[in-house]
Amino acid sequence: MNPPTLLTQRLSLKPCEVSDYDEVAAMWADEEVVRHIGGNKRSAQDAWFAQLRNRGLWPLLGYGYWIVRERRTDTFVGEVGFADFMRGIEPDISGRPEAGWVIASTAWGKGYASEAVKTAHDWLDEVMPGRSTCIIDADNSASIRVAEKVGYSEIGPTEYRGDPVLLFERYSPGTRKG
Repeated sequence: MNPPTLLTQRLSLKPCEVSDYDEVAAMWADEEVVRHIGGNKRSAQDAWFAQLRNRGLWPLLGYGYWIVRERRTDTFVGEVGFADFMRGIEPDISGRPEAGWVIASTAWGKGYASEAVKTAHDWLDEVMPGRSTCIIDADNSASIRVAEKVGYSEIGPTEYRGDPVLLFERYSPGTRKG
């Protein structure tokens, strides 16, 4: 599957391209950005590997990650999308879309995360309705608010790589639990 381009009034969500690499790598090297996402900056090579993974999810799973940019200025905002990372956590969340988002610190406080995450979920609800999940660091109140705005509810605590995280789930409108 070729990744679609999604547009909001202020943002574009587009498939990642090689030309996005420098901005993606800079975002993942920012200590403030990664503070609640494992706490470790990514090396330039790890940022590249993640970018390749994010693009490669699409033909394998039918969903993946987008690069988010301001439509008016083409300024880089961040990444948003879905994956199945086969995390091996309990309860097991493999086999379904796991939402994720990361916003460059220069774009914080503008409502871009909520706007991009809502748009991505609107797309998911249309093409693959059902259950999705996300994990969030308990101290990341901003991301918890974004998750709740699009309908996620906390299931409870779990661990990922030995670190505590909160697990959330969401059902597309019109679908039922179970």
